[in-house]
This record gives sequence, C-alpha cells and structure tokens, in this order.
Amino acid sequence: MLRKISRFLFKVFLWFFALSVLSVVIFRYVPVPFTPLMLSRALEQKAEGKEMTCSHDWVPIEEISPNLQKAVIASEDDLFLTHNGFNFKAMQKAFKNNQKGNKIKGGSTISQQTAKNVFLWQGRSYLRKGLEAYFTVLIELLWSKERIMEVYLNSIEMADGVYGAQAASQHWYHKNANDLTKYEAAGIAAILPNPRKFRAVGSSGYTERRKGRIVRLMRYVKLEY
Repeated sequence: MLRKISRFLFKVFLWFFALSVLSVVIFRYVPVPFTPLMLSRALEQKAEGKEMTCSHDWVPIEEISPNLQKAVIASEDDLFLTHNGFNFKAMQKAFKNNQKGNKIKGGSTISQQTAKNVFLWQGRSYLRKGLEAYFTVLIELLWSKERIMEVYLNSIEMADGVYGAQAASQHWYHKNANDLTKYEAAGIAAILPNPRKFRAVGSSGYTERRKGRIVRLMRYVKLEY
C-alpha cells in the first residue's frame, strides 16, 4: 500500500511539473487570456448580485508607455531589472514589520506578483507561497524581464473589474496605454496596493503624495531589458 501511494504521488508530481513548465513555456509567447483573479472577482460580483464585469485588453509591451513601466518599477520593485525574482531584503523587512503588527506593503517582487496573478489563486497560505516561489523561479528562467513586465502590465488589477494597462488607461484617462504621461502613469502605479479602494483620478491626499514620490523616483529608472 505504501509503495502504491508513493508511486501515485510521484506520478502526480511528474504531471504537475510537466504541466507547469508547459504552461510557462506557452505563456512566454501567447497572451494570457484571463487569470484566476479575474474569475474569482467575477464570481464575487455574481454572489453579491452585481453585474459580472471584466475589462481586459491585451496589448504588446511596445504599446505600453515606458512611463508606466518605469512607474511600476519605482513603486513596486526598484530592483526588478537586476534581481533573480526575489528581493530578500524587502521580504525580511516585511516579515519583521508583520511580526510587530505593522501593516506595510509586502516584499513581493513584480516577478512574484506575476507568478501569483497568472498561475495561482489569491489568499495567504504556505502552500500558495511555496507555489508562488516555484512559478517565480520558472518565469525568471524561461521568460525575459521584458516578457515578465509585459505579462504583469497586462494582467494586474488596476481598478474594480479592470485588468491591464490598456483597460486601465481607458478607464481612468480615456486614452491608450501608449499615451500615458509620467503623472498619469504614476497615478495608476500609486493605486496598485489596493486598486479597488484607491482612485487614480480625483485621488485622496495620500494617493497624490504617492504619485509625486513615484514621479520623482521614475527619473532614476533605466529601462534596459
């Protein structure tokens, strides 16, 4: 019996490994049509009796303003272009502050957020964090930094029911993602910690201060994929 269980678990592991690598290879070239978050948000809307909405328009990175690329790096992950998927200093800082009961931005990199959004479910558990680390390693190995940024900017939630740079640019500024100014890009980046609560336009004083800080930091970001 023990041998059968071991054999079964080994087969499950092999299938999981093969399918996970295959999915990462496929999405290296193919646009991500939807994410688990989009599905869960739609189900939440239905459960609350609301209309199920999902605004998502994939565009290649050439059609996303460099301003937005710089803004999310300045805001979310200043070492994105040089790390191997993880920022251990940021993770350690987040852990220490969480131990003290302080709520701050987590230590997740853009690579980790991409892995979570594309391949996994939301929530906090050791299993999900372990799988997030696994998929982060895979995309860092099999994708370029430019591809990670492209998928990230096409997949993340940027308003309630709004996903990706193009849909967010239309939603907040009524223009294409390629035409975002520095301040507009900073406005989108500033709300990413909680895009269902914060607004990129008509913002609170807190968000406006974040915008100004992001604009200042953007001048130090050099896009060298």
